[in-house]
Amino acid sequence: MKGVTLTHVGGPTLLIEIETGPHPPWRLLTDPTFDPAGKDYKFGWGTGSTKLAGPALTREALGEIDGVLLSHDHHDDNLDPAGRALLPSLGTVVTTVPGAKRLTSKDGLTGVRGLTDWQTTVLEKPGLPSLEITATPCRHGPPGSRPIVGDVIGFALKWEGQEDGVLWVSGDTVLYDGVKEVASRLDVDTAVVHLGGVRFPISGPLRYTMTAAEAVELVALIDAKEAIPIHYEGWKHFREGQAAIEAELATAPAGVRDRFRWLPIGERVALS
Repeated sequence: MKGVTLTHVGGPTLLIEIETGPHPPWRLLTDPTFDPAGKDYKFGWGTGSTKLAGPALTREALGEIDGVLLSHDHHDDNLDPAGRALLPSLGTVVTTVPGAKRLTSKDGLTGVRGLTDWQTTVLEKPGLPSLEITATPCRHGPPGSRPIVGDVIGFALKWEGQEDGVLWVSGDTVLYDGVKEVASRLDVDTAVVHLGGVRFPISGPLRYTMTAAEAVELVALIDAKEAIPIHYEGWKHFREGQAAIEAELATAPAGVRDRFRWLPIGERVALS
């Protein structure tokens, strides 16, 4: 994917820089998590976690941010207190409809854009081509869990001059029919997939994000040219780290395995 640079800040947090010709780049941040390591969090319904690693970059090191792609606002591992405090300085926030209402009424933010599945909004900035953002389906747990875990969305990014398909960020989801719709609705160049195979002791074997095996199936289904894992390290409840993911990839067909690319934490990586 030409003109795109990614920096994995840690956990679900990714800095996306999009060059669109002789202009400054669009600079977006996903799911801001900037608390230091060591804090315990309660997610509700008997679930929780401990943060094991702090962010690889400080807010100051990020520079100017044009917008936030917030898959959901109500779990601290996707928006921790430090990340929440930074939102007013991070440009336009795009998130779920319930999340937009909460961020507006409880946090006092303005201009938050709430999207439902397959709804599109357009970011505009003087001197830059517009950036189209489409919400994609997520289910953050087993069937029937939405009333408990809440709404979550992924994001498909499209801009003028994009050659080989969208940049897609899966958001926190398991593999299910809704997310599989991406295969029929979108031409995906690069897929950023939230992994970790999240589980909690109280709910036993139930998963709340994709496993590596599910990611292999999904990447083959959507025929992404490149797949970037994030959301697999930095938190105690992530049950599949890089070693486990690599072990699963080793058993995958070479045509799918070779599409996966790791981003060194904290390093800018230009896609090609």
